[in-house]
Amino acid sequence: MSSSHYVLPQIDPIAISLGPLDIRWYGLMYLVGFAFAFWMANRVCDKSNGVWTREQASDLLFAGFMGVILGGRIGYVLFYQFPTFIDNPMYLFRIWEGGMSFHGGVLGVVTAIIIYAKRHQRSILSVGDFIVPLLPVGLGAGRIGNFINSELWGRVTDSPFGVVFYNAGPLPRHPSQLYEFALEGVALFIILFLFIRKPKPAGSVAGLFLLGYGTFRFIIEFAREPDAQLGLLTFNMSMGQILSLPMIIIGAILMVYAYKNNPISEVNETSKKAKGKQS
Repeated sequence: MSSSHYVLPQIDPIAISLGPLDIRWYGLMYLVGFAFAFWMANRVCDKSNGVWTREQASDLLFAGFMGVILGGRIGYVLFYQFPTFIDNPMYLFRIWEGGMSFHGGVLGVVTAIIIYAKRHQRSILSVGDFIVPLLPVGLGAGRIGNFINSELWGRVTDSPFGVVFYNAGPLPRHPSQLYEFALEGVALFIILFLFIRKPKPAGSVAGLFLLGYGTFRFIIEFAREPDAQLGLLTFNMSMGQILSLPMIIIGAILMVYAYKNNPISEVNETSKKAKGKQS
């Protein structure tokens, strides 16, 4: 059954060794994602007519980085390893054993956005709109890291796209990491990039991100192997699907709210006035 399928070889999890410092593939992918985010943020700042400065963007991205790391780890432990955490609370700090949750990372970033917006007296929605287009490339890079590490693989399949993962048995499985790279990374980036080419109501970009990611993740979960310690839960949904549903609902509500309370005509007029003041 698997003779005609691609067999993923066991790849050294350490991508680069710099003396005593070992950089693993997943960590390297994180660095790629954050480096791209900084580069793209600087480009957006340079074209914002002073609405955003590079220093402000740098502060926001650092806060977002901390939100991803802390929220991702806390979310993973609470969503996927709660019994282990109850038995041993110190498990939360054993980050070298791996374990990050995207949905926890989102909550961490949202927290960072709220704190940043209040501290700098900015609109929470406008700060969210600024940062979310920077995220898909990092998400896609992270999924490539998952694939290289042969982790978070998909369910057994007869599809010609099936891959035999060395640590998942002899049967071919959906390369769900690559599906997520294609949809949550590449497709979502293109959708957001095209969407922001013209002024949009505050909150609509963040809403589209939540709606788009939640939808893509919900669909891909049908091909992804459920977490062994959880299995399928309510209505035969995986934990990833259960956590994605609120994202879809909140994203849709946020977009409706944005267009209802901040029409495009008003946004365009505000943008023109801002440019006029800068000229």
